[in-house]
Amino acid sequence: MATHPDTIRPELDLESYRRELTGYCYRMLGSGFDAEDAVQETMVRAWKSADRLQDRAALKSWLYRIATNVCYDMLQGSQRRARPMDMGPASTAESALDPGLPAEAWVQPVADANLDPAELAASKETLRLAFVAALQHLPARQRVVLILREVLRWQATEVAELLDTSVASVNSALQRARATMDELELELDAGGPARVDEAGQQELLTRYVDAFERYDVARLVTLLKDDVVFNMPPFELWLQGPDDVAKWMLGPGIACKDAKLLTTRANGCPAVAIYKPDEDGVWRPFNLAVLEIEGGEITLITNFLDPELFPAFGLPTELTDSSSAA
Repeated sequence: MATHPDTIRPELDLESYRRELTGYCYRMLGSGFDAEDAVQETMVRAWKSADRLQDRAALKSWLYRIATNVCYDMLQGSQRRARPMDMGPASTAESALDPGLPAEAWVQPVADANLDPAELAASKETLRLAFVAALQHLPARQRVVLILREVLRWQATEVAELLDTSVASVNSALQRARATMDELELELDAGGPARVDEAGQQELLTRYVDAFERYDVARLVTLLKDDVVFNMPPFELWLQGPDDVAKWMLGPGIACKDAKLLTTRANGCPAVAIYKPDEDGVWRPFNLAVLEIEGGEITLITNFLDPELFPAFGLPTELTDSSSAA
């Protein structure tokens, strides 16, 4: 039986919103994996009920309503995702590693390739790990309002319609959300957006990769800001300052010597995938490090010690002698 064109068109329209919905769900949930699952569930629910949408012009708001409900469902009973810097004061390079916490405890990265390019250009700062971690402090409804109003620039009337509430209620929720974010700004030390042009950022990234692969720690730390923060989920331990970073890399971190690196992007920032050599001469996924840059210096290095992230970033599962940084 031939398929009627009207049954095909909704699917094409749905897919055109996948990347921007991923950005929305990521901010809501704090995990690239969860955001992908939420968007897929949104697509399934939308496809199943596509015949209920009478006005095609309302497709976007209808999809966001479904995505919001999916995120609500996923947030039920879940703990607040955080960063190591939210857990306590900085440690030193001599500190013993803690046992670590499960992946669900941490804000996780999201691949730039899965996000809307226009959104990345316009609101990159709101994808920073610190901002996403701060959002997790808000009740789910306030989170929705803040993201839609302040990040995605929806009108209060549009948000009120999506949430089946009044404009006054939306404005009240936004005011409370703003107050909480203002209080958290100093606590979470957002560090600010990357203030360097793309050419300068790429040049700094190239120098970082070269120094790391040579394991020239003395040279590498010259690329770091004086108050650089270095953290390693799933561990609560975090370090501050180039001296402690150097001591760590030459101490417990020495296992990364002879690593190979590939470049990628996460959360609107440059990132490097670090592969460690094993006994059979193959380099295996070890760490995805997101680098935040300001004023031509690296201000934050978040090392996600989770090889399962690599496929989500389109990264290979192994490297050999013939592989080189990309």
